[in-house]
Amino acid sequence: MAHRTAFALLAGLGLSFLSGCREKEITYTPKPAYSGKKANLPAVPTLPNKAKKEGDAYTVWGAIHDLRNEVHTKDFEGKEVTIVGFIVKTNYANACADEKQQGENEEPCVPKCAVHKQGKADPEGCIAPIPAFWIAESADEKDFRTKAIPAKGWASNFAALFSMVEEIDAKEDKAELLDTYTQAKLPNPLPNVGAKVRITGNYGVTAATSSRGSESNPRTGIIKVTKLEYVEKPKKHAFLPGQTVRSADVK
Repeated sequence: MAHRTAFALLAGLGLSFLSGCREKEITYTPKPAYSGKKANLPAVPTLPNKAKKEGDAYTVWGAIHDLRNEVHTKDFEGKEVTIVGFIVKTNYANACADEKQQGENEEPCVPKCAVHKQGKADPEGCIAPIPAFWIAESADEKDFRTKAIPAKGWASNFAALFSMVEEIDAKEDKAELLDTYTQAKLPNPLPNVGAKVRITGNYGVTAATSSRGSESNPRTGIIKVTKLEYVEKPKKHAFLPGQTVRSADVK
C-alpha cells in the first residue's frame, strides 16, 4: 500500500514538471498587406494557338511537335504521312563552286558541275547533293534550318531538273518527263519558293532519301517524298543557275 502511494505521488510530480516546461501557446497576429514598391514583372505571355492538323494532313508545326514528343514519335514509324506547308527554300536556286563542300550554316546551292542535261553523268569528282526544298508553317519563315522540314527523294539529281526546266519552257503546262533513275514523273511546275504544297512520304528523324543511303535531321525531321500536290502553285518557275527560259511566270 505504501509503495502504491509513493508511485502515485511521483507520477503526479512528473506530470506537474512536464506541464511547467511547456511553452506558451503562440497566437497568430495578422499583418497588413505590403504597401511598398511593386515588383516590375513581365506580362504573362500569350501562347500561340497552333493547329497540328489541316484536314487529314499534319501542319509543319504539328509534325515537328509530334516527332519530338515521346508519346507521338512512334506514330510516324513505318507509315506514310502527309504534311502541308509553304516552300521557303530550295537548294537549286544558287550555284556554288564545283569543289565546294557545303557547311552547316551556308546557303544551300547546286554545284556547277551538276548543272547539265539528263542522260549525262556528272564529271568525276563532282560532289552534289540531291534536289531538296524546305516547307515551313508560313510563307515568310526565314529560319528554315530549325523551323522547316527538308523534302527530298522526289528527284534523283539536278540533271533531271535541268531537262524538266527545258520541257516546261517548251511545252508549259503539258510538259511531262520521267526521272531516268527513279522512273517517277517529275512535278510540273517544279517546286519553288512561295508554293503551298501537300507532300506525302516517310517522315522521321532519319529517312532513306536516295541510293546513297539515309540522311538525318534531328531538329525538324526529314521527309522522303512519294507524292506532291499543289495547294497553291508557285508564281515563278524554278530553273537552275545558268539556264535561260522564255518566261519565268507560272501560268
